[in-house]
Amino acid sequence: MDNVDRDVEKAERDASPSMFPRRRSDEIERVATGSSSSSDASSVARREIGMSRVSTQADGRLERSETALSRIHTARSQHSNTVGRGSKSRDDRRPMPVFGGGKPFPPPLPDQEEYVVEFDGENDPYHAQNWSTKKKVLTALMLGFTTLVSAFASSIFSSATFAVAKQFRVSTEVGLLGLCLYVLGFATGPIIWAPLSELRGRRVAIVIAGFGFTLFQFAAATGKDLQTVLLSRFWGGFFGACPLAVVAAVFSDMFDNRSRGLAITVFSATVFTGPLLAPFIGGFIVESHLGWRWTEYLVGIMGGVAWILDLLFLEETYPPVILVAKASEIRRRTRNWGVHAKQEEIEVDFRELMSKNFSRPLRLLVSEPIVLMLSIYMSFIYGLLYLFLTAYPLVFQRIHGFNAGVGGLPFFGMIMGQLLAALFIFILQPGYNRKLAANNNVPVPEWRLPPVIAGGVAFSIGLFWFGWTGYRADIHWIAPTLSGLLTGFGLLAIFLQSLNYLVDAYLMFAASAIAANTFLRSLAGAGFPMFATYMFDGMGVEWASTLLGCVAAALVPIPIIFYIYGERIRAKSKFAPTPPKFDEGGSSDEGVTV
Repeated sequence: MDNVDRDVEKAERDASPSMFPRRRSDEIERVATGSSSSSDASSVARREIGMSRVSTQADGRLERSETALSRIHTARSQHSNTVGRGSKSRDDRRPMPVFGGGKPFPPPLPDQEEYVVEFDGENDPYHAQNWSTKKKVLTALMLGFTTLVSAFASSIFSSATFAVAKQFRVSTEVGLLGLCLYVLGFATGPIIWAPLSELRGRRVAIVIAGFGFTLFQFAAATGKDLQTVLLSRFWGGFFGACPLAVVAAVFSDMFDNRSRGLAITVFSATVFTGPLLAPFIGGFIVESHLGWRWTEYLVGIMGGVAWILDLLFLEETYPPVILVAKASEIRRRTRNWGVHAKQEEIEVDFRELMSKNFSRPLRLLVSEPIVLMLSIYMSFIYGLLYLFLTAYPLVFQRIHGFNAGVGGLPFFGMIMGQLLAALFIFILQPGYNRKLAANNNVPVPEWRLPPVIAGGVAFSIGLFWFGWTGYRADIHWIAPTLSGLLTGFGLLAIFLQSLNYLVDAYLMFAASAIAANTFLRSLAGAGFPMFATYMFDGMGVEWASTLLGCVAAALVPIPIIFYIYGERIRAKSKFAPTPPKFDEGGSSDEGVTV
């Protein structure tokens, strides 16, 4: 790891002593070799991203609770891993400008930390976690709708593929580019939206992206040539990626550890049901007098409604940006211009920004077995989600003779399977919480993997079921439809718990691990539909599904291996922190610390 990475980890350890118990003074910490900065530079970086001084009641100041410290730590580590480590001034070779008016530079503030605005304890009403339950639920519903629209737009174009190809006189594969380019936008969008949400707040990112998303949906609907339609679809996906990248962070801002897992489960269900709700709606639109352009008009109208709701009612949830507004109000009322929030000290370093969002995710992808193998697994599953948009019409429209609208209704089998997976995870949550409490609230990442294993087995069986019941018209259509119960269950169970595993395993580098995962799986989602028709036509539905089922079965051992050996693999990692173990006598069996 470079020095910035090491400073981030130091802040993580300083802020979470329960996660990483301190060693005794006579023990030696083993660290990875590498270049080191001077002690002065290290101390500056630690001050920039580390915890603020903790006051005591004996000093007449507020004593920070564990919750307040955790919130400060979470906000600063999130920011550090997305946009850089913080407030260190950039090197500037230009001469310092004069102060002006013949006045000398004023003396520095006596103690800068005394002028930094913070939250007033864990119950500060400014903090989003202290909002009323009603306000949290309404905000979650509003953002859930925003995310649903983005996911919905990704697949509704699949119903218009043949109509678009016919109108513009191109092949069906070229028409499919409208679907693939949108998903490709999902891969590139988070590069912009994640850092922007950390710098300027969640609300700014969501509102800007919502406007761009709506604009490009109407552009696709009115495009007079194919290239306009395809480019509009790509940029629609680029702007539509914002809710997928940022809304989960908003939920993390609003909900504490006890309820965050359930909130993220609901969010994930919204993300993955959206693409499955669209095909039958799009099918009925294309079959009607409205034509394919209204598939884009509908999404544009939905996007406009979501944008107006977000513009009028969405409040900022990101704590550092909330403090910026609080500091601005205090400055205005007190005329004390030294008052500021820590976020206002940030100077964005473009090179560091690129490192956080480009080079580090790629380093994790090629050097970390956990990130690489889970990303391959999840990319395959995600690719099949969009491949089903081609496979289902082949079975239910070509073989069973349904029209485009009715032929999209069997996707409800997969939707029901995803709801069952969400219920399954809900049921497991109390047991997970008990294990967490028994382990002094220190999560063990491998606890997340049993649902992934179960989901992998179910997904593989569902593919065999779909293929061998859907290739003949004399087998009732309900048989392949019901296979969606298993494939939908596996899809959500694998995705949700695998992401949770990456977060638990990589902690302060989780954003980079998920960025690497998102990039790889979005490429798979964009590529798989392109060969789906050729594969199913060439091999037949039964054998194409058998091939996919065999690949899915071959990937099932990945979470099993990590469940058994994951702790040893993480101990050898340069990025996954491993807390030292203590036996009953108090001696430590420390992991490798970097």
